[in-house]
Amino acid sequence: MQNRISSFAPIINQDSKILILGSIPGVKSLEMQQYYAHPQNKFWRIIFELFQEEFTEDYNQRIQVIQQNRIALWDVIDSCERKGSLDSEIRNEEANQIPELLKEYPNIKAIFCNGGKSYKSLKKMLGKDFQVPIHLMPSTSPLHTISFERKIEKWKLILTFMDKD
Repeated sequence: MQNRISSFAPIINQDSKILILGSIPGVKSLEMQQYYAHPQNKFWRIIFELFQEEFTEDYNQRIQVIQQNRIALWDVIDSCERKGSLDSEIRNEEANQIPELLKEYPNIKAIFCNGGKSYKSLKKMLGKDFQVPIHLMPSTSPLHTISFERKIEKWKLILTFMDKD
């Protein structure tokens, strides 16, 4: 039997309008206790580029930037068994309480899934009767090999939800 791993607490507040959901943290993220900690994961670079912020390695500053831009972070999977960091290795997953989170934070206007695993798991969990728009985004993982520029282009969709109330 493989080790059971768990996701982190959500980073969210009453101002959050966008919820970005990953699947579950990879080995490096779990080790560092930070979302998207692997140096080759482009998540933070994409966020900083979208909001025209000066990039930083400082995790607390990264969290400030997403919060200033009304973005919440969490994972679809609360816990699972997984060897390594690959989503394809996830077994026996248990879901996070996304519907409850959305009830508690009604300002969330859209959900963006960072990659196919989070999207498929979320759709399976929520079913068809769901009010908040859900968008499948290209994974920011280095394993998803489209160019950084193409990832940025796709992730710009977030900006269209920033001015809506």
